[in-house]
Amino acid sequence: MSDILERLRRMREGDAPTHGGRVLSYVYDSGLDEIDDLADAAARLARPLNGLDPTVFPSIAAMERDVIGFTRRMLHGGRSVVGTVTSGGTESCLLAVKTARDLWRSSHPEHASRRPRLVAPATAHAAFIKAAQLFDLDFDPVPCSPDGVVSASDVIERLGEDVALVVVSAPSYPTGALDPIAEVAAAASARGISCHVDSCFGGFVLPWWPDLPSWDFRVRGVTSISADLHKFGYAPKGVSVLLQRGRRRHRAQFFATTGWAGYPVVNPTLLGSRSASPLAAAWAITQHLGSDGYARLTGSIHRVASAVAAAVEGIPGLRVIGDPTGPAIALGADPSVPEEKRVDPHRLADALVAHGWKIQPQPGLVQSDGVRISHSAHLTLTPVLEQRVGEFIGALAASADEVRGQGQADPRMLLAALRALGYGEGGRVPGPAAAWRLLRLAGAGSVSADQPMSMLMALIEQLPRPVAEALLTELLARMSEP
Repeated sequence: MSDILERLRRMREGDAPTHGGRVLSYVYDSGLDEIDDLADAAARLARPLNGLDPTVFPSIAAMERDVIGFTRRMLHGGRSVVGTVTSGGTESCLLAVKTARDLWRSSHPEHASRRPRLVAPATAHAAFIKAAQLFDLDFDPVPCSPDGVVSASDVIERLGEDVALVVVSAPSYPTGALDPIAEVAAAASARGISCHVDSCFGGFVLPWWPDLPSWDFRVRGVTSISADLHKFGYAPKGVSVLLQRGRRRHRAQFFATTGWAGYPVVNPTLLGSRSASPLAAAWAITQHLGSDGYARLTGSIHRVASAVAAAVEGIPGLRVIGDPTGPAIALGADPSVPEEKRVDPHRLADALVAHGWKIQPQPGLVQSDGVRISHSAHLTLTPVLEQRVGEFIGALAASADEVRGQGQADPRMLLAALRALGYGEGGRVPGPAAAWRLLRLAGAGSVSADQPMSMLMALIEQLPRPVAEALLTELLARMSEP
């Protein structure tokens, strides 16, 4: 057995570090060793359990009650707010959409054959695009400003009788913008439309963030909220909570059938069998930290955010995009200075790797009204980063000096080659073999933790969406092929 574990350790050596704050996306390090130890112990105790049937394993129901109760108090929900523990933010978002669609259908029988719309800012998480595809809704993105800010009036004017759900974010992942939740929720309520607050990213931070407007269940018209425990709840992947206002709404989320020859099936989530280990870890962590513990960790994130934002102001050619709220900051080139003095965020991300840090490049998005949301680099700020924020700021400044004036990567030669092969607007979408050849032509035939991403990001931004999505699908699929 020791040789098997040693092989796993060697495989893990190629991964980006999950502790210490050097990876500013995907991982959420509290900086507290006892949290990891507690989570590991709790997860081991619950490892044999199956979340499919809490009547057989009542400890699962007991842990869910405590986790849901903690989250409900955190988000100022009353007794009518009930919920479910899910496998992660995507599942929470999918269930919110499925519930709203089913309730819309039941209240609009005259439109039973009509396809409802899901209205959301263009910065809403991609999980809602997935949900619309899976549950047969039209995804209707509302254009935002170049800094990712959406106008309440622009959202509200999209709300009609064919809208099953409107989604707002607290905050949005790309730029950390807090959407105009109170205004949108009030308008949705007046029209009888469900309003979901996606707080998967910030749900366990914003309740303790200073000087925020009401955005949770204190806002009349908010009908559901999602919040991830495996993000700033500091639990292992994957565990999230979806809260619904009202038992009728919550029950619409369920699947139940006695229409087969086996045991009665009742699923509150999309999954049947579910691991109880993430739930047990989340339960233990919330019991240990409590509201005071999360407040302390949020205070640490707030100090880091203030320090990073202040430092960026002093780096020529670089800026913080918009006015972020919570644990996300997006960096972009400063358009107020000449091009030769600007710092491209994707070049910056590549340069930071050599200094031992990883931030997340995000391609720009041209919206339906022609306005482009800036390409950027996303930073997820965690409590552990406070211990080395000076080191990070130094690396940020040094990397900016290295790439200043280089500009965004130029994929024109690759685009010309793709168009010559017939892949472009109105052209073909490559199949697996062609997509793989094109990826290798672009120098992206393999992915490692330190591979430069600026050219691939620029290419993705310029390609028609079906072509870009085919290439990205092939890249990820090839990585796990035997």
